[in-house]
Amino acid sequence: MVVAGRQKSIAFFIALGAGLICVIILLYVGWVLLNWRHGILLVLGALLMTAIVSGVVLNTIFLVHEIRRNAQHDAFINAVTHELKTPIASIRLYLETLQTRAVDDAKRLEFYRIMVDDSERLLGTIEQVLRTGRIGASSRRLNLSRIDLGGVIEQSVLRVRALHKVPPEGLQYRAGAPVTIVGDADEVQAAVSNLIDNAVKYSGSDVRVTVETARVDGNYVALRVTDHGPGIEKTELKRIFKRFYRVPGALATRVKGTGLGLYIVRSVAKRHGGRVWAESEGPGHGATFVLRLPIVK
Repeated sequence: MVVAGRQKSIAFFIALGAGLICVIILLYVGWVLLNWRHGILLVLGALLMTAIVSGVVLNTIFLVHEIRRNAQHDAFINAVTHELKTPIASIRLYLETLQTRAVDDAKRLEFYRIMVDDSERLLGTIEQVLRTGRIGASSRRLNLSRIDLGGVIEQSVLRVRALHKVPPEGLQYRAGAPVTIVGDADEVQAAVSNLIDNAVKYSGSDVRVTVETARVDGNYVALRVTDHGPGIEKTELKRIFKRFYRVPGALATRVKGTGLGLYIVRSVAKRHGGRVWAESEGPGHGATFVLRLPIVK
């Protein structure tokens, strides 16, 4: 209902802007036909009409943009609320069970493991939000150091396998030649982890994700994360890196997230003199995300 209401609001403002422009043009054409001999007035009228039409167009664009941004903010708040509430509720349930019932050792250890997993999920969501704020602060300097990119990737692959319980054949890392980069270790780790985590989450039950690295032109290293998931529409390949943006549709409702992961990846790439982009042949053909960073020679 909320989405439908916003779509109606967007359609209303677009129709209103188009209608106002048509009225202005009709009025001006009629005025020109009546006053075609007054050249100076015609020039001034043309300038005034151009200014009015430009104002109407800009105002309509601004209103539509604000409606869409508010929708993204609402979706972000709902997603974060869910990502925070779900693990807290789970932890509380298991704690209450341990407090009120006699549980054998095996079951108690299982409860502990589940609570630790939920705590990691909760901590990950909080860290995601905090990292977005840190990266967004233009005054924050990078804590630069020499980084073995292969080691960072291996740690991320192991973490994602454990988090999502993916077998080794489902998430494979094909290491290229060893490369060293200079960057902020925390930010680089976050970017790599987000790319791999996203690929696994959007793969559904059939996880077949490949992570590989290769040198490019001797000056850069390209990290490619390829999945066999639902694929991405051509029109969405750039939008998915915007803050709070999530691809609309049923998939976005099934896969939980905050809409910050790819925004963090893009921000980290930019701050480190690199870039990131997505490749896909469309729905049903999977996707590949490429993170390119400068290397130390």
